[in-house]
Amino acid sequence: MHIADDKFHRGVSLFNAGEFFRAHEIWEELWLVEAEPDKTFLQGLIQAAAAFHHYSQRNFKGAESLVISAATKLQRFPADHCGIRAGELRAALIQWAQELGEGIDPGRDRLPRIRESC
Repeated sequence: MHIADDKFHRGVSLFNAGEFFRAHEIWEELWLVEAEPDKTFLQGLIQAAAAFHHYSQRNFKGAESLVISAATKLQRFPADHCGIRAGELRAALIQWAQELGEGIDPGRDRLPRIRESC
């Protein structure tokens, strides 16, 4: 399975460092060759990275739309998937979608991080 590749974990590290565009690019390489269902899981992560890239560019509408799409994709997966706490990320995305939808800027200090599952 390609998702277990070192590139996947490099993408997680980049996401957590706030390098959302680079994380998106790395995960997209994996997404191109991945089979379902992990192809959809990767697409959710890619959309989350793209959402926070938009957010960092102050495109809050674009961020909101992509956060919703990412949360929807990740909803299909268990709380712990592919070695990460997907449920925590999903919950953070839902919170961000709510706040952005209400015109609230959640703030850079609340950008979600992807944590490894134990």
